[in-house]
Amino acid sequence: MNEDVQMQLDVMNEGMQDAINHLEAELVKLRAGKANPHMLDGIKVDYYGSITPLSQIANVGTQDAQTIVIQPWEKVMIEPIEKEILKANLGFNPMNNGELIRISVPALTEERRRDLTKVVKAEGETCKISIRNSRREAIDGIKKLKDDGLSEDEQKRADDIVQKHTDDYIKKIDVIVEKKEAEIMTV
Repeated sequence: MNEDVQMQLDVMNEGMQDAINHLEAELVKLRAGKANPHMLDGIKVDYYGSITPLSQIANVGTQDAQTIVIQPWEKVMIEPIEKEILKANLGFNPMNNGELIRISVPALTEERRRDLTKVVKAEGETCKISIRNSRREAIDGIKKLKDDGLSEDEQKRADDIVQKHTDDYIKKIDVIVEKKEAEIMTV
């Protein structure tokens, strides 16, 4: 296979894998009824004038299936962390005892579970759009190579490979979304 075509395919695969990785990272943040430290990944705290991710100023872990525990490395950071958790509007009510913050993750209602499955589907569709954009960019790049001397047969083979990879990644997305929906709907 032509080196330029292979480069187009490599760039496309990298873009598609990045889309899958992003989808998985976003879905980890959605709560499925059990405590997960990644639920707080988006929280950033003002740490002496610098906006810093929570994980860099405190230990974040789970005590049990329903409780997240945050232990700041400096006790003076308890109040700012607590304020940022409330401001993030995640539906959590943090409680501190002066040394650490405990968050009880409430059980999900049926309605909230349905809403979360809609969010999961929307994330899956966004990822599919990203996959299709990578496919379009690869096909456009291969068409430009045809103008530079790539044969029609090689272009057709490359287009078939691009479509096969696209179909494979779309199937991966469907599996990831179905698995997350089942996890959310499980009581």
